[in-house]
Amino acid sequence: MESGRRHHYEITVDWTGNDGAGTSSYRSYRRDHIVRAPGKPDLPGSAEPVFRGDPSRYNPEELLVASVSQCHMLWYLHLCAVAGVVVESYHDDAAGVMEEAPDGSGVFTEVVLRPRVVVAAGSDPARAAQLHQEAHGKCFIAASVAFPIRHEPTIEVGGRHE
Repeated sequence: MESGRRHHYEITVDWTGNDGAGTSSYRSYRRDHIVRAPGKPDLPGSAEPVFRGDPSRYNPEELLVASVSQCHMLWYLHLCAVAGVVVESYHDDAAGVMEEAPDGSGVFTEVVLRPRVVVAAGSDPARAAQLHQEAHGKCFIAASVAFPIRHEPTIEVGGRHE
C-alpha cells in the first residue's frame, strides 16, 4: 500500500459497571460502559446479553457490524455522487455472524450488507448496483477485517430528479 495521509482516532471507554465489589466474581459486576469522543454524544455500551450484558446498550459486536455498514454506505454515496447516480434513500439491514469457540473466544465469520437504495428517475440502476463493488474495494473497514463481507443490494428507481 502506498503511503498516504495518516488518520488517528481516539476514543475513551469508561467502565461504569462496578456495583461495589469490582470484579471479585464473574457475576459481581455489570458490563456497562460509556464510549466517548470529544464533542460527540456518549454511546452507552455493554456486552452482548448472553455474556451478562445489558440488552438496551450497544455491544462491540453490533458496533463492528455497524462500522462495516457505515463505511460501505459512505463510500457508496460518494461514488454515486461522482458517477452522477442520484441516491434518494439508503437503508441497510446489515447482519454479522460470530462463532464462539468452546474456550469462550470467538471470531466473526461474515457480515452481510443488504442495502436498499432508491435512485432518482434518470439515474442508471445498473451503474448504481455496480458501484457497490467499487465501494467495497474502497471501504477502510472492509479492508481491515479478516472475515468476508457479502453484499445483497436492492436498487429501486424513485421519483423524478431535476
